[in-house]
Amino acid sequence: MPDGSAPDDRIEAAVRAVLGTMSGDLTAKEATLLAELEGLGRTIARAKAEIAALSVDDITGAHIPSATDELDAIVGHTAQATNEILDCCEVLERLQADVPEAAATALQGAVTRIYEACSFQDITGQRIGKVVNALKAIESRVEAAVANAAGRAAPAPEPPAAARTEGQELANGPQLPGGGTSQAEIDRLLASFD
Repeated sequence: MPDGSAPDDRIEAAVRAVLGTMSGDLTAKEATLLAELEGLGRTIARAKAEIAALSVDDITGAHIPSATDELDAIVGHTAQATNEILDCCEVLERLQADVPEAAATALQGAVTRIYEACSFQDITGQRIGKVVNALKAIESRVEAAVANAAGRAAPAPEPPAAARTEGQELANGPQLPGGGTSQAEIDRLLASFD
């Protein structure tokens, strides 16, 4: 600011100057305007106090990085547990030759179901990756907003992501219920190839 004062200080000074020029009794319209300006001043003061009370450094310096670290740890532990489960499935598959045919068939069915269920690890990792990216975007926006409010230059934005291939554009990972392509849409697409 050229005169060194904060924008809301200049607004308050301008309002006081306008009010100082008013002489005599205020009209109903002027009194309403004055009440609105006073309310706006209180709202601005309250918002400033709330922003000042926020510990943004805790959010960007501790909470968000801690949350992303915890999510990364979840992905790591999930992958480790999945590998243990898959190793056990391989042992069970080797044992199939040593059991009666009916038991071997039941064992194979169970092992197949376990393999299918273990796909959760990949899906979980993709979903957690989306959350981590969202948290990093929030952290960047919070840092930029704080810098802007403090009159500092905002931190340099993250470099744009590398161009994605057509396959990567189509592979959006797991979707929340109702957010992905429905089976009916997939069936229509496949029927269009006939």
